[in-house]
Amino acid sequence: MELKDLFREGMSRLGASVTVLTTDGPAGRHGMTASAVCSVTDTPPTLLVCVNRSNRSHDMFVQNGTLCVNVLGGQHRDLSGRFARSGLEDRFEGTLWSTHATGAPVLGDAVAAFDCVISARQEVGTHSVFFCEIRDIALAEGPCETLVWCNRDFHQLAMAS
Repeated sequence: MELKDLFREGMSRLGASVTVLTTDGPAGRHGMTASAVCSVTDTPPTLLVCVNRSNRSHDMFVQNGTLCVNVLGGQHRDLSGRFARSGLEDRFEGTLWSTHATGAPVLGDAVAAFDCVISARQEVGTHSVFFCEIRDIALAEGPCETLVWCNRDFHQLAMAS
């Protein structure tokens, strides 16, 4: 097996929260499903978000300069699929959205939502690595289940309040 194939197999075993990245601004409103998100620092609060440059959302994030990382719960499995498929213009319909500091769409019942401005970008291979400074955070109240992608399938992880 080639190193690239081994890498992909190994990464499939690294569980990650499922998120929907959203943006709005001069380039329009758009979103995509992603799991390549992690914290960088709390001073200032910053996330790292990786997006393939061939994804049609990529240039919208760059042009708008904002994004919201909406952490999905167990009830959002269908929403994750809707935002993962290309060509669907009705991704935002039937779900409660609001806006916070940056104007990017914030999922009303997200486990957590991190409203960010893109402060820096680094190109690595096929992806852009966005460094996103957080401007606002919304947290779900009470117990919830977060949606995790591991071993090429969805899993729900219960969280205590």
